[in-house]
Amino acid sequence: MSRTESPRMRKVNELLKELVAEAVLDLKDPGLGFVTITDVDTSPDLRHAIVFYSVLGTDEEVEASGEALTRAAPRIQAVVGRQIRMKFTPKMEFRIDPSIGEGLKIDRLLHELEEEDGGVDAAG
Repeated sequence: MSRTESPRMRKVNELLKELVAEAVLDLKDPGLGFVTITDVDTSPDLRHAIVFYSVLGTDEEVEASGEALTRAAPRIQAVVGRQIRMKFTPKMEFRIDPSIGEGLKIDRLLHELEEEDGGVDAAG
C-alpha cells in the first residue's frame, strides 16, 4: 500500500496493530495457532488494511491459522470498529509476514557458511 508513511499513518497502523492483536487473543477458533500480529499497512483512504502475522508451528498450523484469521476477519473488523473513532473501519486482509521466513532463511544460510568455514572468523 504505502511505503512512505506519514506520522498520522504510522499512528493509525500502530493502533490497528494493537487492537487486532487484542481481538485475535479473544478468538476461540480451534484452527488458530500461536499467532503474532507483526505489522499493519493501511491504505491512505483508510478503507483497506493488510494485517501481517506470523505463526509458530508446522506448515499445517500456519495454514490453519491463516484460514482461521480469514474466517474471523469480519468479527475482528467489528471489534476494532467499536474501539476506534474513524470515519471508516478498514476492511482487513490477513497475510503471513514474509520477513519472518526471510530472516530464518538468512540465519540458516549464515550457519551453513559458518560450518563450511569450519567456524573460523573471517577477520582473523
